[in-house]
Amino acid sequence: MTGVKLTELVEAAGCAAKLAPGYLSEVLADLPRIDDPNLLVGFDASDDAYVYDLGGGQALVGTTDFFPPMVDDPFLFGQVAAANALSDVWAMGGTPKLALNLLCFPNCLGLEVAGQILAGGANKCAEAGVIVAGGHSINDHEPKFGLAVTGLVDPACMLANGGARVGDALVLTKALGTGVLTTAHKAQLLDDAGVKVATDSMITLNKYGAEALTGLDAHAATDVTGFSLMGHGCEMAEASDVTIRISAGSVPVMARAREMASMGLIPAGAYRNRDFFGPRVQMGVEVPLDLSDILFDPQTSGGLLVALPADQAEMYAERMREKGQPAAVVGTCEPRGEHSVIVEM
Repeated sequence: MTGVKLTELVEAAGCAAKLAPGYLSEVLADLPRIDDPNLLVGFDASDDAYVYDLGGGQALVGTTDFFPPMVDDPFLFGQVAAANALSDVWAMGGTPKLALNLLCFPNCLGLEVAGQILAGGANKCAEAGVIVAGGHSINDHEPKFGLAVTGLVDPACMLANGGARVGDALVLTKALGTGVLTTAHKAQLLDDAGVKVATDSMITLNKYGAEALTGLDAHAATDVTGFSLMGHGCEMAEASDVTIRISAGSVPVMARAREMASMGLIPAGAYRNRDFFGPRVQMGVEVPLDLSDILFDPQTSGGLLVALPADQAEMYAERMREKGQPAAVVGTCEPRGEHSVIVEM
């Protein structure tokens, strides 16, 4: 190892390094659309992955995700990045099968560091039952790592973010706070023990959240990542033509995240999320600012947000809690109103 800390080499970390959602929206609006009846899901509804129908009850699910490190340990960074990239396939109701490594690596770091990043990614792929079939690497002044992932899904069982129905309840499978806690840790205001709750969550595969849906009638799903619970909630609400009502007091939040947020340790991505999605969110005046900031906090390898019948929601949350996840029923879907998301205590 070189002794260089990975997080010292990057300007932004994890999913907080995403382009601002407003800027990205403008770029995507100018891209040409190619009509193909087999393309069941593209980028039109801001979904998690594409789905391409192969016929015979089988479709391809494809996605890619990579980002700069939010932790200094290269093996742990590889684990987080791989778990995050694989998540999009599970969020679509699919099963990931193959992955390609995407590695950007600076000359100032030794090859052992690169090997540990790749080993961390391979570790999570093995846990997921995914074959790492190759990849691509380039020299870059900032380290970045992720995967291009291909999976399979039965189109009849596909979960898009546009399937939520009026009367559905919403379950969030992981706690919020990864952006705030890793920002505080980078600022040396939170020790290793304090940030461990975030890293433990980030390396937990959403495979287990997908498996826990077996036998339940889920209508829509997305994973909560860089655009925050509010951003991904807006996307689900708008794609489904509903309004989502969130009970802020029911949202699971990581230990010390509100404390760090109240100290102003908010990643820049949270402000970008608030700027873009804020006008579509009715935030109750009774919601404390620190909690409101966490609702806009960009999550890295966050949990699943699942819409399913109200009488099945607590059962699903309980299944996740039995797996050690702090899942909770956090909201409901109601007829479309002026705002995409309404937040109350």
